[in-house]
Amino acid sequence: MAVEDTDKNNPTGIQVLLLDYPYATDGLEIWVAIKEWVKEFCSFFYKDDEAIEADIELQAWWSEIRTQGHSDKHNDTWWYQMTTLSNLVEALTTLIWIASAKHASLNYGQYAYNDKFFLKMLPDRFEMSLAVALVDVLSRHTCDEVYLGCQQSPGWIDNEVIQNRFAEFKQELKEIQTRIMQRNRDPKLKNRRGPANIEYTLLYPDTSSSAASTTGRGITSSISI
Repeated sequence: MAVEDTDKNNPTGIQVLLLDYPYATDGLEIWVAIKEWVKEFCSFFYKDDEAIEADIELQAWWSEIRTQGHSDKHNDTWWYQMTTLSNLVEALTTLIWIASAKHASLNYGQYAYNDKFFLKMLPDRFEMSLAVALVDVLSRHTCDEVYLGCQQSPGWIDNEVIQNRFAEFKQELKEIQTRIMQRNRDPKLKNRRGPANIEYTLLYPDTSSSAASTTGRGITSSISI
């Protein structure tokens, strides 16, 4: 789609291989314009790299982005230290791009598409039937499934202590079932039914059921696809 361009007359440094790609072609120009503006702006306040390192507030901001905003990835090696003007320009350009041009390219062109376009996106009868059948298979319990808190072969556990602990576990699941239903009946907890008004029972253990049906409840002891 794009490769590095060594032509010094190309300010983007990138050559788009697919010429008829408006997002890439137009976007690169916008990116360069943003980057140049950011560079001019930052250069006015930071005369050299030492000024970047010495700015305590800037360093604290960058640290917060890494350690709090992206705490799950703060140790990844692709992070760079905020020690140079070019690093600051790259970071600010990226942030501005995401919040401005990228957002505009995703949001503001949707309404113009007419009904014929959306109708063409719908699957045909065979594909729709296949999708419905797949949803049915994934949502259906079979009669041989073992639910969490149930034992298919009690003889496998002959230790009384373990049996008693398992009985306590099953009783706890039943109590959880009761609490789930109580929460589902609470009118203040609107998300327990959601906009489709479907009761949330996906984590209802349903330890007494073994019927083959589409119930929307019951935690099986293992994946059963």
